[in-house]
Amino acid sequence: MQPQASSGHVASYYAASSNSTSERPMLAGDVECDVCVVGAGFTGISAALHLAERGHRVVVLESVAIGFGASGRNGGQIVNSYSRDMDVIEKQNGAETARALGAMAFEGNQIIRQRIEKYQINCDLKEGNLFAACNKKQWEGLKEQKALWERYGHQQLELLEGKEVKREIGSERYVGALVDHSGGHLHPLNLVLGQAAALESLGGKIFEHSPVTRVEHGEPVTLHTPKGRVTAQRVVMAGNAYLQGLLPKLESKAMPCGTQIITTEPLPAELAARLLPNDKAVEDCNYLLDYYRLTADNRLLYGGGVNYGGQASASIEAAIRPKMLSTFPELGDVRVDYAWSGNFLLTLNRLPQFGRINSNVYYAQGYSGHGVTCSHLAGKLVAETISGEETRFEAFAQISHLPMPGGRLLRVPLSAMGAWFYAMRDRLAV
Repeated sequence: MQPQASSGHVASYYAASSNSTSERPMLAGDVECDVCVVGAGFTGISAALHLAERGHRVVVLESVAIGFGASGRNGGQIVNSYSRDMDVIEKQNGAETARALGAMAFEGNQIIRQRIEKYQINCDLKEGNLFAACNKKQWEGLKEQKALWERYGHQQLELLEGKEVKREIGSERYVGALVDHSGGHLHPLNLVLGQAAALESLGGKIFEHSPVTRVEHGEPVTLHTPKGRVTAQRVVMAGNAYLQGLLPKLESKAMPCGTQIITTEPLPAELAARLLPNDKAVEDCNYLLDYYRLTADNRLLYGGGVNYGGQASASIEAAIRPKMLSTFPELGDVRVDYAWSGNFLLTLNRLPQFGRINSNVYYAQGYSGHGVTCSHLAGKLVAETISGEETRFEAFAQISHLPMPGGRLLRVPLSAMGAWFYAMRDRLAV
């Protein structure tokens, strides 16, 4: 169990530097609404805000606090597209589905920026992110990725080879990089808190510490919490990796996975500028990838690895600090001030799960590590389909999702074995 901040969040850098520590009330008594959203992370708050803008009466139920899950603990990188790229989507799901998803692959990024501008959200937005190749095979893959994304209309890309990489990353690890000038990075907890405040300004209601204990399906749907009850014409399930037990039919088709992050003490300006001269975010191209960026106060935030089943390492710093030092050896004497983990939801095909249960309970989850942008897209698509515009939501909903191999008992060790295999391929560059 990780230590908790006073707000109910884990004791992360984000919780320590959040713009607001205000708590919302616990639900007590009976409430009626048009749409009840379960989960106050990016998906839930994005959906709720889009719905409120369309005139729906919205109530959000959150089991702990706004942004408690992955939305308030992630690497803060605005990365375009999906965890599976468009060529794989086309091969597995056909050209029509690939075209539909490709038309939306860069929209989540735009939604985030629109939200920040429209509602004046202070979340330390910075421009640009890079994909860094650790070997020549990965470098060839980046060249293919650039051509693929450009085929789907994304033109803000630049390849850097050899010594050119030093323009962006002060490390010897990489043979090349792909810069996405439309990407970026930010403070994710402040982003979701800012959108929550925007929702409330439009009349939406958010109840924290109000876990849903039971769902009575029907028309309307009734959701029970420990001290209250919500009656809604429609429901959006948006708890992602923290929605255990409420969508039992989907649990076999996804698995919570943990990722771990450390954040250093504030670095001298000269040192920070040597590490990341243009202050862009970075992720490498390994299967078990590393990702890092500078915060607004010049800390290096560094994450990596995957814990299948969602269990954190006994010492997060011991697990992640060696990764940081392999990239930046000069940080050997730098203090780590924060270390935390959080769960994301992994699907077998690495594509998100969208759909509905009966005719009035919607869900969107399973972003498989690409949740910052895709969750914002998901919220918009949920609002569209509830408002009668179903085409774009259905493009995702018609994708089939198979159960994770091994069932509940064996899915974790089997996934870990698969990850070990791909990690060895990364090391051997085969």
